[in-house]
Amino acid sequence: MRALVVDHGEAGPVRFADVDEPVPSSDEALVEIRHIGLNFGELNYVHLWPAGAVHGHDAAGVVVRAAADGSGPPEGTRVALGMASHAWAERVAVSPASLGTVPEGVDLADGATPGIAGVTALRVLRKRSLLARDVLVTGASGGVGHFAVQLAALAGARVTALVGSPDRAAGLRELGADKVLTDLAETECRFDLVLDTVGGPLTVQAWNSLAEGGTIHLVGYSSGQDTTFPSGVLFGFGEPRSIATYGDMTPTSGELTDLLGLMAADRLSASVGLRGSWQDVQDAVRALSARKVHGKIVLDVV
Repeated sequence: MRALVVDHGEAGPVRFADVDEPVPSSDEALVEIRHIGLNFGELNYVHLWPAGAVHGHDAAGVVVRAAADGSGPPEGTRVALGMASHAWAERVAVSPASLGTVPEGVDLADGATPGIAGVTALRVLRKRSLLARDVLVTGASGGVGHFAVQLAALAGARVTALVGSPDRAAGLRELGADKVLTDLAETECRFDLVLDTVGGPLTVQAWNSLAEGGTIHLVGYSSGQDTTFPSGVLFGFGEPRSIATYGDMTPTSGELTDLLGLMAADRLSASVGLRGSWQDVQDAVRALSARKVHGKIVLDVV
C-alpha cells in the first residue's frame, strides 16, 4: 500500500513509499483512510522521527475491520483519528482509544481536523473556568489557534486573537474573537489565560500582560526563537502567575467525541484553509511552512 513516510533528505519532510500492510492486534481496528490532516509540528520537527517511518497523526476514514476483541467501533463506522501513530497511509491499524466516531451531518474530511489541534486547544482551555475571563490566543490564525478562539468563546471568555500580520486576521472575529491584534502593545488588557503557540520573545510579552493568578500555556514554538526573560521580570507580588508546558499524549477518544459533537451541532467549525489531494502534499507543506494557510490543511487520500 501507499503511505507518506519520513524523509530527512532535501526532498523531505515526507515522500510517498510502498509499505507493508498493517497487521492489527486483537485490540486494534483496521481503518481505511480517506483524508489526512497536516500539522505544523509534524512537518517542522520531522527530525524527531526515524527516516522511512509512516508519518502523521491525524486522519479520518472508515473502519473496514473491527477490533477482534470486540472493543471500539464496528465495521463501517466513520471515524476520526487523533494523535494516532503512522496515520498517513491508505490503511492503518489503530487503537479505539485514538478514535472518535464522526456523527451524521459532519463531512468526513472535517473529521481529519480536530486531532492534534482541536484536542490541544480543548485540553488547555479546560484547565480553568473561562466564563467572563480574558483569554489570549497567540498564532490565532493557525490550526490550534482557530480551535482555541472558538472554544474559548463558547466557554464565555473574552477572547483576544493575536496574529503575525493583518492579512492573517481574516475570519477570526466570525469565529468568536472580541479583539484581533498584530501587536500586544495595542492593548493594556491583562489576561487570565494565554494559549501560546508561538514562543520566543512573544512569550515574554505575554508574561508582561498576564493578570495576577494567570497562566501561560506553552503549546508550541512556531517562531523557532529563544525565549529570554530579563532579570527581575519573573519576580512579582500578588497572586502567583505561572507558565505551564504542554505535552499531553494520553488517548484522545473522549475529546474527539466532544469536538465532533460540537461540529455536528454547528457550534464548532473545522476551519479548513486548504483542501486538496495527498498527491500534492509537497505543495501543501510549502504553503504551511510559508504561513499561507489560515486554519487546517486536509488532503484527500486518492
